[in-house]
Amino acid sequence: MHIRPLHDRIIVKRVEKARQTASGIVIPDTAAEKPEQGEVLAVGPGKRLNDGSLVAPQVKVGDQVLFGKYGGQTVKLDEQEYLVLREEDVFGVIEGSSATQLKAA
Repeated sequence: MHIRPLHDRIIVKRVEKARQTASGIVIPDTAAEKPEQGEVLAVGPGKRLNDGSLVAPQVKVGDQVLFGKYGGQTVKLDEQEYLVLREEDVFGVIEGSSATQLKAA
């Protein structure tokens, strides 16, 4: 399925964190917090200003981003959960070695 966000919205898939503590205790899904990091899957065309001009988004598909714990709207499509955010709800883009470590985690 392909999702095409509108305006300044982006589609993010949360990156799952480890479900086990360093001492080996497994954390159940009901007790684990939702991650505040994710990978951008789709980006809208940008925000339209009052004068009609379009501001291009600063994030792109594939970026690893940080966002607020309660930001955006969770949607479920084809048994997968996605987060729909406005670009302004993104705190930052993870760059460099941190982004590759995030994918491995």
